[in-house]
Amino acid sequence: MLKIALINQRYGLEINGGSEYYTRLIAERLAKSGKYAVEALTTCALDYVNWKNHYKPGVEEINGVTVRRFPSKKERGDKFHQLTGYIIQKRKSGDIALNEYEKWIDLQGPFAPGLVDYVAKRRGDYDVFIVVTYLYYTAVRTLPLVADKAIMIPTAHNEPTVYYPIFKRMFGADPDYKPPRHFIFLTDEERDLAHALFHNEHIPFTTAGVGVDKPGTGDPDAFRKKYKLEDEYIMYVGRIDRNKGCGILIDYFMEYKKRNNNKLKLVFMGKSIMKAPEHKDMLNLGFVSEEDKFNGLSGAKASCLPSQFESLSISALESMSVGTPVIVNGQCDVLSGHCRKSDAGFYYNNYFEFEGVLNYMMSHDAEYRCMQANAKRYVEERYRWDDIMRKFDEAIDMIAGKDDSEKELKALSGWN
Repeated sequence: MLKIALINQRYGLEINGGSEYYTRLIAERLAKSGKYAVEALTTCALDYVNWKNHYKPGVEEINGVTVRRFPSKKERGDKFHQLTGYIIQKRKSGDIALNEYEKWIDLQGPFAPGLVDYVAKRRGDYDVFIVVTYLYYTAVRTLPLVADKAIMIPTAHNEPTVYYPIFKRMFGADPDYKPPRHFIFLTDEERDLAHALFHNEHIPFTTAGVGVDKPGTGDPDAFRKKYKLEDEYIMYVGRIDRNKGCGILIDYFMEYKKRNNNKLKLVFMGKSIMKAPEHKDMLNLGFVSEEDKFNGLSGAKASCLPSQFESLSISALESMSVGTPVIVNGQCDVLSGHCRKSDAGFYYNNYFEFEGVLNYMMSHDAEYRCMQANAKRYVEERYRWDDIMRKFDEAIDMIAGKDDSEKELKALSGWN
C-alpha cells in the first residue's frame, strides 16, 4: 500500500473553508479508497491570523487520516506586517533582496521548523507528498525537500504575492530548485495563470477541482423555522473577513436596503474575523453544522461571494449543487468563470451592477428557474468525485512508478 503525506498549514474539523478544508476532503477520500495509507502533516494552529497553537502536538486520527501536528514556534505579529509594508513599498520603486523575502516567509508562518525537520528526515517513509497552497512557510520550506516525489496544488490566484520571486521555486520556474513532479490545478483559470506567469507547461499537470458532499437534499423549511426567517434572503458562507470582501458586501447591501423597499435579508454563516454592524436585515449565524449550511443554501435566493481572490471557491460549488445561483465579484477570474461556464450566476464590478443583478434575479422567475437548473447541472457534470479522484490516482501512480508509458506521455503533454 502506498503511503501518502499531505502537507497543509492547518488541518481540523473546525476549519470549514479554503485550502485547509479542501486538503481534508481529498485526504479523507484517498484514505477511504483503501489504496493508500494517508497522513496529514500540519501544525497546531487553528487561527490563520496569528497561528497561535490550539491543537496538541503529536498524532491523532481524524476520519481515517493520521494527522501529525507540529507546534508553531512563534505567532505572526507586527514584524510580519511591517516587512509586508516595506516589500509593497519597495516593489514599486526598486528591487528587493531575496533574503528579505526569505525573512518574510518565516514571519508569514506558520513557523513550524519541527515539521520541516520531520519531512527532511522521514521523506523516505512516504511514496508521494501532496503539498497544498504555495503561500505559506509549511509549503515553501518542505516542497524543495520532496520535489522529486511531490504533487503541488498551488491554490493560486492573481494576487500581489504570486509575483514575489521567492515563489518561483513553488511553480518550477527557479533553476536552482527541482520542480514538483506534477501540478494539480483547481480551475482552468488557475492553470492559465500559472502557465502565463511561470511558463511551466512542460511539467505534468491536471485540472481537478473538488466534489461536493451534501448531507441531504436540503430542507429550507427546517432552516427557516430554526432561525425564524420568514422573508427571502441571500447568503454568504465562509470566513467573515474584510480580506474576503465582506466589508464591501455589507456596504453594498446596506445601500441596497436604502434604495429598495423590500424585505430581503442577508444571512452570514462562518467564523467572524471582522465585526458586522447591527442591522435589522442582516443575520450572523456564526459557525453552523453542514446540515444547517446546506438547508440554508437550498432556501436562499442567491449565494454572494464578494472575494476578489479565489482559486476555486467550494462555497460557490456547494451553493450551485443545491440549485442556488451565485452573485460574485467580477474582478475574480475564477468566480466570474464559474458564472460564464454555468449560466448560473452573475458577476458585478460596482454597486449599481450588484443592485441590478440582484433585482433581476428577484423579478425574472422563468430565467431564475433556468439558472437553478443550470447550477445543478454545472456541478454534476464538472465536479464529480469519481472523476476527480481518478485524476489523483493517475498522478500518484505516475510519481510512484506505477503508470504505463501511454499515461506518462499524456502527462508530459499536460492532459487534463
